[in-house]
Amino acid sequence: VQLQASGGGVVQAGGSLRLSCTASGRTLSSNVLGWFRQAPGKAREFVAAISQGGTTTKYSDSVRGRFTISRDNTKNTGYLEMNSLTPEDTAVYYCAARGAGITVIHSTRNSYVFWGQGTLVTVSS
Repeated sequence: VQLQASGGGVVQAGGSLRLSCTASGRTLSSNVLGWFRQAPGKAREFVAAISQGGTTTKYSDSVRGRFTISRDNTKNTGYLEMNSLTPEDTAVYYCAARGAGITVIHSTRNSYVFWGQGTLVTVSS
């Protein structure tokens, strides 16, 4: 499956953005979907993940309560709604998917086998 992340941009602190992750090549409904981010000079870190049906989610402590992950399997698309953004959220955001049929939501990078190209989010102070 090919993943395409979009929706990044420049936003002021306190603002909001919604990222999208669109899949092509096959349906995404059988895959756990995750979002990761990588700030300049830092390792890629887990942000959020969602189960195949969208009923179970997981967030990192740094974004819980501010970010919301969701998906629309009819559109083969996942979303990351980001609110109350701070400069510390500045990073390239990547969407990723686990292998088809794997149901466990994981926060480790190596658990995801399909990756999008990333979209840059810049939060200005």
